[in-house]
Amino acid sequence: MHALRFFFSVGLISLFLTGCSQSPVSTMSPSSSSTSSSSTNSAQVSLSITDEPPTGVTVLFFQISLTSANLTPASGSSSISLLSNNTPIQVDVTQLQAISAFLSTANVPAETYNSLSLTFANPQLVIFNASDQAIASTCPVNATCQLTPKIDNSSTLTFSAAPFPVTVAQNTPLGFLLDFHLDQVIQSDLSVDLSATNGVTVAQLPSAPPMGPSPFGFLLGTVESVNSGQNEFTLQTRFGRTFTIDVNSGTSYQNFPSTVCTTSNLSCVATGQIVKVQVASVESDGNLLAAQVSYIQTAAQEVVEGNIIGLSASNGTTVMNLLLHWSPDSVQFPFGGIASVTIAAGATFSVDSGNFTIPKGLSFASTSDLLVGQEVQVSVAAGSLSNSRALAFWAPPSLSFTTSSVELEPSQVTGTVTSVNASGSSFTITTFPNFFSPWLNSTWPNWRATLITVQATSQTAYQDFSPDSFSGVSNNNVVSVQGWLFSTPSGATPTTLLADTVLGRPERFF
Repeated sequence: MHALRFFFSVGLISLFLTGCSQSPVSTMSPSSSSTSSSSTNSAQVSLSITDEPPTGVTVLFFQISLTSANLTPASGSSSISLLSNNTPIQVDVTQLQAISAFLSTANVPAETYNSLSLTFANPQLVIFNASDQAIASTCPVNATCQLTPKIDNSSTLTFSAAPFPVTVAQNTPLGFLLDFHLDQVIQSDLSVDLSATNGVTVAQLPSAPPMGPSPFGFLLGTVESVNSGQNEFTLQTRFGRTFTIDVNSGTSYQNFPSTVCTTSNLSCVATGQIVKVQVASVESDGNLLAAQVSYIQTAAQEVVEGNIIGLSASNGTTVMNLLLHWSPDSVQFPFGGIASVTIAAGATFSVDSGNFTIPKGLSFASTSDLLVGQEVQVSVAAGSLSNSRALAFWAPPSLSFTTSSVELEPSQVTGTVTSVNASGSSFTITTFPNFFSPWLNSTWPNWRATLITVQATSQTAYQDFSPDSFSGVSNNNVVSVQGWLFSTPSGATPTTLLADTVLGRPERFF
């Protein structure tokens, strides 16, 4: 369902995280030493990352750390690190079925490179055990459990087949795409085998990326400074990495409240804001050009994003169980943790649709529009946070708080196309029940393959189809879709997923 994408450019290396793509074969070798270079005869290289458990087990969350990424020169000189200050980066693969995340950039000397070595560590799984027996004697039946799987074989992969060798030309950005295929990497005993066939693959980005979603992915962080004279701002991620973000007349600004700005330009961006940047390209000086800047919150606010894995009622109020995917405060709100969120009376509901037009008939206005499987962002009411230790060592961290605002975010779903309605610009998919699939029932949990109607509009983007349009979608395609999941009236099925992006999986790995 997910893959890791890495993008590199001469003089600058960028890292991204995203879904799956075609790949060369990987071979394994020990890690090599790494050095950095500031040579003028160099270019920018970028790196990005994007995305079969046992029967009856569903993987809800998968995270792994990238601890090193090194290019080996053909000249025999020391390898070049693509990670800023060699700082490990945690990757939430769960969130990269249909999008990619920018990881890092590095300055790389212009020459030929024979291989790329990547080292991973600290995989983490959150699963639901719907099988008929305990998993590894630690996760009971009908329980949600947090596991730390072992890595089989080696934690380091070396890619030396196509697209290698590659030649980095001076001042010419170069990108690589690393795909992480969970259906190949996660083994039947829930261990992680990075060397599994087609488990992790690497491909080179085309010099001119195809139309559709930007392959460079997104960055999420806090604005450190704004330089309007240079049309740029600096962004610091939660890993402590700082990027310079350039903007131009093509950059769009989304979700900025009217109290922050009234014009769609750089004046909207201010120090202390938390924003999401969609990267359009990596420039020759190492700066990142923003295609889109989306407002998340001010640093003083406290919000959390997660996937609804349970809905219930308590004393007349609705309670959501959220599997946490993001928060500015990853200490109090650990990724992969479970939060019990009580929706306060009078809470506001909204859709984070940006410039995408929501068709009539699709509603998210009250608790009756909530659905297991939806991705939501919620505020944390002051003084309401309670952090309790898990009652068992296998259980995810347990949190509870109250929210007064719920915003529907794009969900990501992967499945097989079962029917196409050309006249209605829609198609139906059956999700893969073993990986991150929503399940439709008023009681939690009900873990099974789910039918979802994917509704497309003229704004929907397509990638890896032939052609890259609605007409390229056909029965039995494996696809990953990012879009807003809406509950249909009277609990009718299948549920509607309004598609922002549809990615084809021609290799059928996910």
